[in-house]
Amino acid sequence: MRTHFKFWPKTLPHDLAVPATSLWHNLRVSAERYPDKVAIVFLGRETTYRELAAQVDALAGTLHAMGVQRGDRVILDMQNSAQLVVAHFAILRANAVVVPVNPMNRAEEIKHYISDSDAKVAITTGDLAAEIAAASDALPPEERLAHLIVTQFSDAFDANAAGPEAPVEAWRDWLATRHPLPALAGGQVTAWTDALSAGHPAPEHTVGAGDMALLPYTSGTTGLPKGCIHLHSSLMHNAVAGMYWGQATSEVVGLVVVPLFHITGIVSVLHCTVAASGTMVIMPRWDREMAGRLISGRKVTSWTNIPTMVVDLLASPNFASFDMSSLSYIGGGGAAMPQAVAQRLLEQYGLRYIEGYGMTETSAPSHSNPMDHPKQQCLGIPFISTDARVVDPDTLKEQPVGEAGEIIVHGPQVFQGYWKRPDATADTFIEFEGRRFLRTGDMGRVDEDGYFFITDRLKRMINASGFKVWPAEVELLMYKHPAIQEACIIATKDAYRGESVKAVVVLRPTHQDTTAEDIIGWCRENMAVYKVPRVVQFVDSLPKSGSGKVMWRTLQEAEEKAAA
Repeated sequence: MRTHFKFWPKTLPHDLAVPATSLWHNLRVSAERYPDKVAIVFLGRETTYRELAAQVDALAGTLHAMGVQRGDRVILDMQNSAQLVVAHFAILRANAVVVPVNPMNRAEEIKHYISDSDAKVAITTGDLAAEIAAASDALPPEERLAHLIVTQFSDAFDANAAGPEAPVEAWRDWLATRHPLPALAGGQVTAWTDALSAGHPAPEHTVGAGDMALLPYTSGTTGLPKGCIHLHSSLMHNAVAGMYWGQATSEVVGLVVVPLFHITGIVSVLHCTVAASGTMVIMPRWDREMAGRLISGRKVTSWTNIPTMVVDLLASPNFASFDMSSLSYIGGGGAAMPQAVAQRLLEQYGLRYIEGYGMTETSAPSHSNPMDHPKQQCLGIPFISTDARVVDPDTLKEQPVGEAGEIIVHGPQVFQGYWKRPDATADTFIEFEGRRFLRTGDMGRVDEDGYFFITDRLKRMINASGFKVWPAEVELLMYKHPAIQEACIIATKDAYRGESVKAVVVLRPTHQDTTAEDIIGWCRENMAVYKVPRVVQFVDSLPKSGSGKVMWRTLQEAEEKAAA
């Protein structure tokens, strides 16, 4: 597995020694080096590194006064905001562990994160505080939260501001409303402003590379979400390696729109940017018009995203008015970038979309395309300090070039195991060539150049009369149809073939007169007959997770329920 080294960035080593310090130390160094440099831009308000570090110290002091000790887990449940950045680093500064929670979760779901992580403190925004309080109140007294810190979005920006960086009109009520603080059974609720002004000194910082820093939860095919144990060292590796890989300097200006509760946002955006002493231009939610204005006005140089965001931005009727010339890096993962879209970026704007691949278990990237030698619809090559292979999922023997199998990964960014789940941990690791490799559960292949390509999830396959149809492949082909804005492929029951292919499609606004017959006819001309959708369903939008991924399982389950 060395063929990919001929495409390796010439200035980078194959393996990287990273700082043996905590992640908070990166913020401290940036604040000492660049105290007056803008660290955060949030809806028009700027925060310098000096101000950010001071707020982090203040909140860390309050957390310590609330009883947070070394290794304690603290829930962080917020949309992207300046306060999320402060809270994330304050938890680390207080020697504790960040437990990021998707803000789309409701009380019944949040209960698991509180009880499983044994958290006694949570930090959230006013619009979500009632859900967290309800979740805590529903737990047995010994499992409940003792403290809840609540910020209002407008604590960090002027809710009445006007201009290109002001909130879009649809967000104004959501962001400007100051919600009353909820009651917390057996616990105390503290306003954000009071937590920052309490005057408690920050504790001595005692954690290092070998301490736990992050406990993100990941869902599997069955059961409740599992916590992934990440040390400061695993996140530090991918933060520093990502900074070097993306050629980030202190002049980087990143558009922060991927969720900062998700591993990609946490590592590849938040920690990479802070390690580089760069500037984060934060969006609380995705809006293509605002994204275009921020890229233009703030001269954004780096944009990590979900491919669906790029598809949406390019579909804006105002796209021609946006100035994309400052961008030097654009890339992401979670789904393959449609070739037609990547080609348009290259031909019209000179931008090579850099695709990568990773999991919550791998601190985001385990693979990435080299900046100078990317391939389209490709996971890339194994990341710095990383070994990856493709093996037969049953025999665990390495597959030859071009043959599909399960991707396995070994590297310093791989997590330690699942929190309180030694059984699941044992199931996800194998010994291969004398080393511990993570089984990703993703099917892929390696080409003759050492680049990895996804085939699909092990569980996501359509068997049509014995022919195996991989939905991701069909989706990528369908994106080339001029009328298709988004597409998701699922299985539908077929009395004759067992299963057939169904396409759930979002049409471009300019092609609303396109029929199912039009698309099926086009597919017959552009793919093998067994891959052609037998059914096309038009929808206004596809369901997406909080991280922007298309929730194909939701569509598949709805199809199975309808068939039953």
